[in-house]
Amino acid sequence: MKICRLFDMERLDKILVSQGTGSRKEVRELIKRGEVCVNGEVIRKADFKADPENSSITVKGQAVNYSRHIYIMLNKPSGVVSATNDNHDKTVIDILPEEYKRKGLFPAGRLDKDTEGLLIITDDGDFAHKMLSPKNHVEKKYIAKLDKEITEDTIKAFKNGIVFADGTKCMPAKLEIMTDSDNKKGIVTICEGKFHQVKKMFLCCGINVVHLQRISIGNLYLDSKLPIGSCKLLTKLDKELIFIGNIH
Repeated sequence: MKICRLFDMERLDKILVSQGTGSRKEVRELIKRGEVCVNGEVIRKADFKADPENSSITVKGQAVNYSRHIYIMLNKPSGVVSATNDNHDKTVIDILPEEYKRKGLFPAGRLDKDTEGLLIITDDGDFAHKMLSPKNHVEKKYIAKLDKEITEDTIKAFKNGIVFADGTKCMPAKLEIMTDSDNKKGIVTICEGKFHQVKKMFLCCGINVVHLQRISIGNLYLDSKLPIGSCKLLTKLDKELIFIGNIH
């Protein structure tokens, strides 16, 4: 039997929030009402310390199946960098609610500072590697607003694989013109993530990106009800959607 160590212990409210039980306010109300038990004992203090991996925790009689890792969907705002820390700019970790913060969190992949949209933050390195490895062909979709019209030549160039000035060749990508956009708005689908890739691909075609938003990773789409700068925990189904139909 594993001996519980001091550094294994976490606040009860933080444990429950990390498992998607509710917001910090909602969880504290559950605890206050005596609806949370640890090892069969009713706990009424939110700051009660428990070992999440080795304690039996129930909410309203239902067991909490603790997951060691956390997976967060962030609707990344412009002006925030995709990094764990930065000496000059606010990072995606900085803007997370306190109840989601834990050691080892990092953005799985990156979005440019001025790019918005879907970003996954986790502490699970294996999950991130599986999602980001080009050999796994997990597609990422972006909506790009442009300063010039998309032509058939642009679409063909993306399909053939754009070659950057330094000789780097991108994998074939899909470019679709969005309706009612005067041909200046498109959906880009790629399965790799080179530095400034989407912007540089358009630039090779003589087009500047005015605004860029990532809307999906695999079959997981950005929640349309999630405001810019807000986040939520991914469900098991959300995580599965990332890889369904993509892993080769």
